[in-house]
Amino acid sequence: MTKKNYHLTALSLYINYIVHGIGVVIISQNKAALGVQWNTDAQGVMTVVSMLGIGRLIAIVFSGYLSDKFGRKPFVLLGMVSYILYFVGLLYAPNTTVAAILTVIAGIANSFLDSGTYPALMEAYPKNAGTATVLIKAAVQIGQWILPFIILLATAVGQYQLSFYIAALALLLNALLVWRTPFPDQDAKEAEAAGEKKEESVSVFKSQPKMWLEGVAFVLYGFISQATFYTISQFISAYGQSVAGMDEGAASLLLSTYSTGTLVCVAFTALVGIKIRPVNLVLPYTFMSMISIAVMYLFPSPTVMQIGAALVGFFAAGGVMQLGLTVMGEMFPAGKGTITSIFYTFGSIASFAIPFFGGRMSLQNVMLMDTVFAVIGFVIAVIVFIRYYQTIDTTKK
Repeated sequence: MTKKNYHLTALSLYINYIVHGIGVVIISQNKAALGVQWNTDAQGVMTVVSMLGIGRLIAIVFSGYLSDKFGRKPFVLLGMVSYILYFVGLLYAPNTTVAAILTVIAGIANSFLDSGTYPALMEAYPKNAGTATVLIKAAVQIGQWILPFIILLATAVGQYQLSFYIAALALLLNALLVWRTPFPDQDAKEAEAAGEKKEESVSVFKSQPKMWLEGVAFVLYGFISQATFYTISQFISAYGQSVAGMDEGAASLLLSTYSTGTLVCVAFTALVGIKIRPVNLVLPYTFMSMISIAVMYLFPSPTVMQIGAALVGFFAAGGVMQLGLTVMGEMFPAGKGTITSIFYTFGSIASFAIPFFGGRMSLQNVMLMDTVFAVIGFVIAVIVFIRYYQTIDTTKK
């Protein structure tokens, strides 16, 4: 099979995640205007936002299997169409019930994109899969970075709806690009049908990984990695103000510091990931996030919180979850869509569990809980690291 260049395909997939980054926060960023439209208060609007997680959890269970069965491109396109319906539909939703249904659809769209995009990138760039998947994180962050500027433009012209239309139009135009670009799984099937030899870069095993050991470890890691950084993103400002004695303004900036660390890590990982195996990054990243969170719990102070926020953003939220999925794809190369579903199903559960349980705890106990998560994550990373080199023949990669 002739090797193809999938750079344009990858670009179109990253554009989707830039728009997805906008979609995740566009409701909360237009909370006041949408509250008036839907005749509800801020709490009602945020209830609509929570429906994203429900939609994601509904679809991620089966979308990966169907992506393996029917191909990556159909699911990417289905996710894009669903997101367009979300952006445009919200502007015409008369109440929170309709808005909630549309937001569930957006969560489903996110699952469709994940189930088509992650496997497609791993198949397109098998030797640099870690870098390819971590760049998804960068795309999401870029979308969330540019949205405030779009909202400023919409405010200047007195039309808050403009940001929704811009996002929908970007997806519509990008859909034309996705439609015309090649996908590696399609090319592989066409080559096989034509009698060409299928050319793949796959892991060579010294012994087969065990689903009851490595498989279970990865499933748990999907939950733990999401829970570790999601706890910080949801509670760090309140913890900094109430426990570390920071004033409200300084505490609110902790989230920006955290986001900066995330972006720096994405850039760093994208560069070093070309030469370093993802498994060799997962272990030190997980160790450093454990140390950073533990120090913030044990020695809360304004200085510790500022440094800790940046370190957790870098080591816990800067792509280690995507790296973990990439390593899982190396150890279980058959059915990448299915393993993406399994991995992110447990990440979605964490998105529900953290606000539910964390909101019922004291802030000190929330940080203690996150420290425990980080310790468990490090133990899992050690197990995965050891088993990776026991099962995969790295000399043949």
